[in-house]
Amino acid sequence: MKRTLLIMMLGAYAPSMLHAQDSTAARIPFEGMDLTWVNGQNRQRAFPLTLKDRETGETILTGVALLDTYYNYDFADPIDNTHTISSSIGRHNEFTLNQASFGLESNYKNIIGRLWVQYGQMGSIVQDVDASVYRGRNTSINNLKYVREAAAGYHFDKWHGINLEMGIFMSYIGLESYVLQENWSYQRSMVCDFTPFYFSGARVQAFPSKEFKTELWLLNGWQSYNSFSKSPGLGSSNYYRPNEDLQLVANFYIGRDTQNPDTIGDQSDRLRFHHDNSIVARVFKRRESRGLSQIAFSLNNHYGLQSNNAAGDTLKANENFMMGSSLATRFWFNKNKLALTLRGDYVTNQSVVNGVNTSPYLAFTPAATGSEPNNYDMAMANGDKLEIAQFTSTFDVMPSDHVTFRFEYGLRTASVPYFSGAGGTTSPSGWTNGPATTLPWKADLQRTENRFTVAVNVRL
Repeated sequence: MKRTLLIMMLGAYAPSMLHAQDSTAARIPFEGMDLTWVNGQNRQRAFPLTLKDRETGETILTGVALLDTYYNYDFADPIDNTHTISSSIGRHNEFTLNQASFGLESNYKNIIGRLWVQYGQMGSIVQDVDASVYRGRNTSINNLKYVREAAAGYHFDKWHGINLEMGIFMSYIGLESYVLQENWSYQRSMVCDFTPFYFSGARVQAFPSKEFKTELWLLNGWQSYNSFSKSPGLGSSNYYRPNEDLQLVANFYIGRDTQNPDTIGDQSDRLRFHHDNSIVARVFKRRESRGLSQIAFSLNNHYGLQSNNAAGDTLKANENFMMGSSLATRFWFNKNKLALTLRGDYVTNQSVVNGVNTSPYLAFTPAATGSEPNNYDMAMANGDKLEIAQFTSTFDVMPSDHVTFRFEYGLRTASVPYFSGAGGTTSPSGWTNGPATTLPWKADLQRTENRFTVAVNVRL
């Protein structure tokens, strides 16, 4: 059963392990399924950084190392080299270390232990905006910023397995992964990029059958190290895989976790609900073909809202919501060593507080500082609604399961000025501490963005 636990911890990524010990094969979730093709899943088939017991052959510790680098060119050529409205890509016309990460996972004697550390640009984009660390004392972003995932728990030999864990987990809201190498595209879809990447709390994973996994979460909040209110967040994640060619997912979240300085003690009464569901299907498979070897598609849908009836902070659900979809099709060639992904997505996010249109509660707000209102601020003041459409074309070269060379073109449009223009979003000089920061200016924002990105990542 220890083999079963390791497969669940690794997300059933190691199909070569499924046939090692037939005495336990009947209890393995997703037995015999090759899920390495799925959008948002690791495509590793072998884990070379594995420590085994010399006498029993039992796996004691599994290590995984990841390096992700990119070069991105934004055709607006912003003066401050800052690429905005993305947690995947943050810089323009530079070679960037996006993520360096190393993890250790163990299931020795049914004990669950997992620690991933990280360094790089993407961690700063995601973690530096967590305002929950400003509530109370004995806390800081630096306490956990370089920890990507850490959990301790225990595995119970019930059904096809039950795991009880506490710590920091990668979020399951949204189809696509925090680790960009696992996704079909480098820039995530907008619906996934706007949702959480981690949760701090406790969870129960249960595998009632070979084809089904369900999780229950008790959380500090929506991508929060600490709590914004006295009420914890609640959530669930459900995966159904009747066979290796089809995956159905449904996730739910509800909680009161939005900072609201207008209430006593910053206790928020805003109730947030979010739901996403997805279908990932492989419709063609001929793995050894030197021509077309696989075809698959993924459809991910999101809907979320927040509401409040408190005096001075009235929010109506039909005025504070987001919804969107992302549809991607992927074609593999030459024994799955080449792949082309075409993806389109759309999202709208509206927020009206006390009858006044404000910046959307979920979508990123442009990094638009300045002494004068910019055209995005003016659009919000006029009551315009934020709508975003995105198209990406991604070509992957994968000589092995451990390295990917990625070439991607991205086009995004918005209903309001939203993306960085040539003038950037920092200052007239492009320097946050330059002499020109005191001059009257406003961030340069435009409705359309074109970019080209080259990425190289290695994973062992």
